Amino acid sequence: MSESSSPSPLSTRDYRVVQWATGNIGTRSLRAVIEHPGLSLAGLYVYSDAKAGRDAGELCGLPPTGVKATRSIDYILALAADCVLYMPQRIDVDDLCRLLESGTNVVTTRTEFHLPARMDPALRRRIEDACQRGGSSIHSTGSSPGFITEAVPLALLSIQRRLDCLRISEYADCSSRDSPEMIFQIMGFGQAPNPQAEAGRVHHLREAFGPSMQLVAEAVGLTFDGLEAFGEVALARHTATIAAGVIEAGTVGALRTTVCGMHRGKPLLSFTANWFVTRDLDKDWELRGDGWRVEVDGDAPLDMHLHFTVAPEHKAATTPGYTAHRAVNAVPYVCAAAAGIRTSVEMPQIIADLRERAAR
Repeated sequence: MSESSSPSPLSTRDYRVVQWATGNIGTRSLRAVIEHPGLSLAGLYVYSDAKAGRDAGELCGLPPTGVKATRSIDYILALAADCVLYMPQRIDVDDLCRLLESGTNVVTTRTEFHLPARMDPALRRRIEDACQRGGSSIHSTGSSPGFITEAVPLALLSIQRRLDCLRISEYADCSSRDSPEMIFQIMGFGQAPNPQAEAGRVHHLREAFGPSMQLVAEAVGLTFDGLEAFGEVALARHTATIAAGVIEAGTVGALRTTVCGMHRGKPLLSFTANWFVTRDLDKDWELRGDGWRVEVDGDAPLDMHLHFTVAPEHKAATTPGYTAHRAVNAVPYVCAAAAGIRTSVEMPQIIADLRERAAR
């Protein structure tokens, strides 16, 4: 049940949390909850029969917790937890509404809820109604979209009195990712250019990042005339061997997708994803190491670089935390928020509680 005021980041209250799903992000989130000084793991929902019944600690590389994974939403509802960290591959609206109607708040890394006005009207109505019936709130966050498209831009814009354009560039070197299905089948690296797949990727990123960017624009009193998105690929000039296999010369070695919020015929906010497995390409894209670049053209111009200082051999274990940790840190604030779909603009600044967990 949501409270009336924001908690202290070092609150002595113990929030009872359920982790929902244990993919890459969910597993890192689960570990963070178990180790958090102000959170207590109440339950764990999984989708795999092989994981059901196993201890939560075992599933994330920690000692036993006494909390067993379940596939029963009825069991989760009976826990009456303060919050669910909802991180499935796709949403189940019926499940989500049952959680919210029960009075359980939700923090999610799903991208459907960044801007309620851009949501499907029927979905928004169902979620809002469930929140009102349960007195609960739901908030979408993560690293991208989320931290880099909302928290960082809003902070940078706090020293502007005029904005001409804000550009976000994301760089992800996927060459060390030892996941052949993800690299070759899902992302399309090492394949011939596929216009249909490219169109699908453009549509997906437009829907994922557009609402987040529009939220920031509207927060500072600006509007989008429209939202444009486009993508392109670059081909490997020479055969390269990466962790997942071989990238043949002449196949896709890099993907670039841009989403632009237009204002008076010009880009006002833009996000460009640069994902690659080799820099030896047939196009001069000036690729950087993993991280983000944020450029602000205004009356207080800025050019900020955020690099992920993670060695390739540690990326698989470390990078999920960039998304999972912000969601975990948001739990006390979402529990304290007013009922409904709450955006980054409505939430207070999320401050992490970095105390060591006391013995219990």
